[in-house]
Amino acid sequence: MDIEEVHILDPELLQLPTGLSVKSNPLIAEELFSHWLSLPETSRLVKSLIDDTKSSTPVSISKNCANLNIACGSALPSLFLNSGTPPLSPRGSPRFSRQKTSPFSLQSPLRSLREPKPQLIPQFYFQHGPPPAKELQEQCLSMVDHLFSDFIDGLRMDEFKTVTKEVCKLPSFLSSLLFRKIDVDSTGIVTRDAFIKYWVDGHMLAMDVASQIYNILRQPGCEYLRQADFKPVLDELLTTHPGLEFLRNTPEFQERYAETVIYRIFYYINRSGTGCITLRELKRGNLVAAMQQVDEEDDINKVIRYFSYEHFYVIYCRFWELDGDHDFLIDKENLLKYGNHALTYRIVDRIFSQVPRKFTSKVEGKMSYEDFAYFILAEEDKSSEPSLEYWFKCIDLDGDGLISPNEMQFFYEEQLHRMECITQEPVLFEDILCQIFDMIKPEARKENCITLKDLKASKLSRNVFNILFNLNKFMAFETRDPFLIRQERENPTLTEWDRFAQREYVRLSMEEDEVSNGSADVWDEPLESPF
Repeated sequence: MDIEEVHILDPELLQLPTGLSVKSNPLIAEELFSHWLSLPETSRLVKSLIDDTKSSTPVSISKNCANLNIACGSALPSLFLNSGTPPLSPRGSPRFSRQKTSPFSLQSPLRSLREPKPQLIPQFYFQHGPPPAKELQEQCLSMVDHLFSDFIDGLRMDEFKTVTKEVCKLPSFLSSLLFRKIDVDSTGIVTRDAFIKYWVDGHMLAMDVASQIYNILRQPGCEYLRQADFKPVLDELLTTHPGLEFLRNTPEFQERYAETVIYRIFYYINRSGTGCITLRELKRGNLVAAMQQVDEEDDINKVIRYFSYEHFYVIYCRFWELDGDHDFLIDKENLLKYGNHALTYRIVDRIFSQVPRKFTSKVEGKMSYEDFAYFILAEEDKSSEPSLEYWFKCIDLDGDGLISPNEMQFFYEEQLHRMECITQEPVLFEDILCQIFDMIKPEARKENCITLKDLKASKLSRNVFNILFNLNKFMAFETRDPFLIRQERENPTLTEWDRFAQREYVRLSMEEDEVSNGSADVWDEPLESPF
């Protein structure tokens, strides 16, 4: 045995007397080894190993060593027995047995403190949403019991509105649709148990308002909302809202109002342009807040998002002005008259090539009322994201996702020619290009290109499109019309569309008054008399 390795011998396992160290007495190791060689058991072990080797028998060192240890456990040299210290416990004692039970027993006791204790992770995913709080469920059941207490057999449709408002906290014009969702057998009655089964057991109670409305509106098995899904809601609104009572005797305009509201909803909410509103899109939009507001507000025109009758009036009348033959379709020549011939031929061609949006019209070369609604919303509010996307597609001639100087020049050339025709001092394209880049500050300035992201990040993007294809608005921007500036300062919360609709409604209502007084002849048909 090497003298440098004597420190690895454990004095306790060797049963050395107290105070006797192997490391401090190197001769002890030699004495131990000599003593071990002199033992009869050692001779038998060596002979057994040699015999096994000669006979090619697998050698079990651990077994032989274990037998040797047992036999030699008490055979210690007299060097250690002469000490006055009593001998230690034999190796078979419980102390040594406990040390060999686990390899972790020889490690630091701090290990158990460092090891994290297993924790029970609570459920965090629920297929139908998290369950409602116990207090909320108890409150709901209490209200249901109170409302159904006088109606043992159940509630009829006209009696169910209180449940919709007080228990479900939903707009009242959703009452009929919710009633039909519960009354699947069309019995005309909704019982207490049927309501609880749908609203509480069906996980509707724990959902947010947007999810509740989404599930009430959508058809079974559909993961989106179509335009037709909103029709029953608008029918109920037209029937019950006091601000729309004057339309009850004119069903044709009721239908047009409902269509216009739906078109506006899909223009702003359905950002994917698929014609199908997903739950994600519904939650990201402001439709739910507008529905709640219209339910609380008696004046429908104060709800400027989607439901304003004045906004519908403006859209419909502007379309009617352009539709000369009143076939409810307009062509390129009709659209060129829009805004007192404000648009260029080139931008109108791009619109009718259906690049920004596919027409719903079935007649080739014709724009339907729905297509016009999308156009006018995009034209009169170029600061909104749907409008920026609409016009970006028109200007991006090659569809590469970039607006290049060549593409801008293609549209501006016609503007320049029109300015010359009206003896307006022309502005060279080079100057216009510098002005556009200064307004937008595009990220790819070195490539002289503008992306849709650049336009959405700038507050002056609307001016870029007006410069390129709307002469009237371009001139207003160049002269900094003080009337428009004052309007923006007076109502900073209003959008461009809100201000435009406000101005146009005043103009159209004045013209309507003149028609009523017989001093003008604006409409070719008496169809507009209800307005």
